[in-house]
Amino acid sequence: MELVAQIFEYIGVGVLCAGLLWSVVVAVDAWRREGGAAAYQKVRATFGGVLLLGLEILVAADLIRTVAVSPTVENVAVLGIIVLIRTFLSFSLQVEIEGRLPWKRSNDR
Repeated sequence: MELVAQIFEYIGVGVLCAGLLWSVVVAVDAWRREGGAAAYQKVRATFGGVLLLGLEILVAADLIRTVAVSPTVENVAVLGIIVLIRTFLSFSLQVEIEGRLPWKRSNDR
């Protein structure tokens, strides 16, 4: 299971690296078409989504490692703290990307 956790970590890092490159491509395209302000907004939204996905994959790797490889009370407590921090980061990123709290979403989607 340690190998599975490492694979998840590599996937998470790969998502972050590929997402950064994709965000740059999207930003350059937006810069050419719409100007700097639009490019900034697009890169923020694109890379913010990538960060959310990468964090979720890395949390999965931590869960696998802690639960399946070494499920000690200390490791589970550390995992709980890591999950809380990453959950706060994910929430903050989502609010930053969408510009509103998740429970304030409109129903027109």
